[in-house]
Amino acid sequence: MTDFRFHRPGIIGAGRVAQALALAFAPHAPAPPLLWGRTPESTRSATTAIGAVFAPTIDRLMADCDVITIAVSDDALAAVVSDMAAILPASHAPFIFHVSGRSGAAILEPLRVAGALTAALHPAMTFTGDPQAEVQRMAGARFAVTGSTTEATGQAKRIVALLGGIAVEIAEDRRSIYHAALCHASNHLVTLIAGAANTLRDAGVDDPSGLLAPLVRAALENSLDHGFAGLSGPLLRGDDLTIAGHLDALSAHSPDLLPAYRAMARATLDELKRGGTMPSARLTALDSLLAVP
Repeated sequence: MTDFRFHRPGIIGAGRVAQALALAFAPHAPAPPLLWGRTPESTRSATTAIGAVFAPTIDRLMADCDVITIAVSDDALAAVVSDMAAILPASHAPFIFHVSGRSGAAILEPLRVAGALTAALHPAMTFTGDPQAEVQRMAGARFAVTGSTTEATGQAKRIVALLGGIAVEIAEDRRSIYHAALCHASNHLVTLIAGAANTLRDAGVDDPSGLLAPLVRAALENSLDHGFAGLSGPLLRGDDLTIAGHLDALSAHSPDLLPAYRAMARATLDELKRGGTMPSARLTALDSLLAVP
């Protein structure tokens, strides 16, 4: 699969993901990537930064490119697809994929009907605005693939292999739950760490990130390696007096964190119940303690 090549890639969008993919595709095509975006100024700036070529119109990009990436926001995707389907040349059948995590291939149906080969191809990684580094991180990263046909799925897998990634097939009707899981793990983790850092400031800590870093990194690695078996702390031990002390302290000194702390503690307790390893008396005590007032 890694010998897959194309003539010219096109990217619709000029943001972080668009720039990283354009840079990643460039060595594998004889013609440099074309970029088109709704804001010409930002698109020109992006093309200059990564050595791509500015496409003056979306029509030009669609006529010249045989592999086209749609890298726009989730909410803008349907409208962009509709616009593209209306101008897709009848004699041209490119491979078109989007990089949205939320949507599958069904949202590209107007393009498939118009003659394109279509798929959803979502890189399960964070893009921070450093295209060079992100090209490197794509090697070994997982990409969620949902093709409109078997042929489209195969083509998407070739693209992933070209980028050095690992393809993971996600069924069309599972895309939303797949995306919810990723957001829960990554976005909510940021919220959790920010809440803990703010509360450490309330405790008088000048450098919350420095204090948290070794603990959180170890907990993350342990969780990735062992799943829920990597849990430690007072809930696992059934220390209801410790948890009660936490709730009292948060209520008095850092009330903004209290709802999130209680919700995460309840979720942890529910998982402990499913595991069936804690004595029922301790579960009952913790249940009562964590009940929403």
